[in-house]
Amino acid sequence: MSAMAANFSSFVLFVLLSMSYLFTISFITSVHGNSFSVDLIHRDSPLSLFYNASEKPSDRVQKAIHRSINRVNNHFIKKSSVSTDNLTSTLIPNSGEYLMKISLGTPSHEILAVADTGSDLTWTQCKPCVHCYKQIAPLFDPKKSSTYKDLSCSSRPCVALGSTSVVSCGEREACVYNISYGGHSYTFGKLALETFTFNSTSGGPPIKVPKIAFGCGYNNAGIFEEHWSGLVGLSAGPSSLISQLGSMIDFKFSYCLVNPFDSKSKKKSSKMNFGSNAEISGKGVISTPLVPKSDATFYYLTLEGLSVGEKRIAYYKNSSSSSKTVDDASTVDHEEEGNIVIDSGTVATLLPPDFYEKIESEVKKAIDLEPTTAPQGLSLCYRYSDDLDVKIPTITAHFTGADIVLKPLNTFIEADKGVMCLALIPYEKVSIFGNLAQMNFLVEYDLENKKVSFKPTDCTKQEE
Repeated sequence: MSAMAANFSSFVLFVLLSMSYLFTISFITSVHGNSFSVDLIHRDSPLSLFYNASEKPSDRVQKAIHRSINRVNNHFIKKSSVSTDNLTSTLIPNSGEYLMKISLGTPSHEILAVADTGSDLTWTQCKPCVHCYKQIAPLFDPKKSSTYKDLSCSSRPCVALGSTSVVSCGEREACVYNISYGGHSYTFGKLALETFTFNSTSGGPPIKVPKIAFGCGYNNAGIFEEHWSGLVGLSAGPSSLISQLGSMIDFKFSYCLVNPFDSKSKKKSSKMNFGSNAEISGKGVISTPLVPKSDATFYYLTLEGLSVGEKRIAYYKNSSSSSKTVDDASTVDHEEEGNIVIDSGTVATLLPPDFYEKIESEVKKAIDLEPTTAPQGLSLCYRYSDDLDVKIPTITAHFTGADIVLKPLNTFIEADKGVMCLALIPYEKVSIFGNLAQMNFLVEYDLENKKVSFKPTDCTKQEE
């Protein structure tokens, strides 16, 4: 597949640790100390409002791949201000794959929002809406909440948000935000404080967290889905939910993603854990450093290479780099550190085209079948049947200090009935370690110690 055009700038990691002091929050109640767990519902799961029982599994897979391509083209670019006048077209951030239920306000108002490790601000549509996309659930009404409070443009959360987004002063010095997700998709509204409530799957009473800064959107446009009410920002940015919870959750969160395309697990929800619930330990845990960047949003790791079976190919970025093997390249140059984003909202793994070609070549050597025509968005596919003994090679992702052995469910996807495809995509502008590669791993983000840890796990058997 030819490289797709998209402007890409480098983004941050650890502004959150330096700016976390900007927010003062405390738990009113807790479950096991400052820890809790919530369900992550995949949009293609029968548990999701998006689920369409009439769709074939292959239809869902192909739509997921297309959402990933759209997401990368329109989301992994530098956010900028947009004019809300004379908009002639709209694009995307409806490409999130996992949904989270949270409540805000007093009394609490439940919303279903996209959980996104690649977005900063948490926001929802609010009354009175000047220009909102169609939403089935009732809009949040700040006038009915006793804990809602507009923030001024000189407030600390507003100043912090201004480091990654466009903010300005509105009536009565209110902090007004304007965030673009690429193209003409945007949310525009007031920055405010509100109490957030999480219904923990760990048991015990709901967890209430006061004074969370969030966006109350009065003007929102784009191809947003009518079943969801906004977005939960779980990025490394200073205004994200993770950053604001900060020391209250020991700067830790984790998730365990079930495979929504597997009929055996499709009625199971994934889990997201915060605080001590997020810690993973024991046999099989491996860790790799998080790499800071000059601007805050995404989580960056260093991919040193991939192995197909016993053949290891060192990561390299462009055609000017020669192909390297483990024999002549055991280290990564400094400028290649932080060369891949780990992301929960992108399905496939994206790699530089030249590097991808080397990986694909080795996969072809290992699979004794003739490739078949690939659907749009994928490059290498094979037809298979139950009477064929297809040996799929083990692919290992070599991160700094952590070799992650990927199973076939992490590297191949059934794109059509009887057609399996390599879930890697050549892409010029950015490399992404997608959520398919992370399924059936416990993945912990420890922001204080600047590392991501992995542990092979059957995510359908997580403790409730």
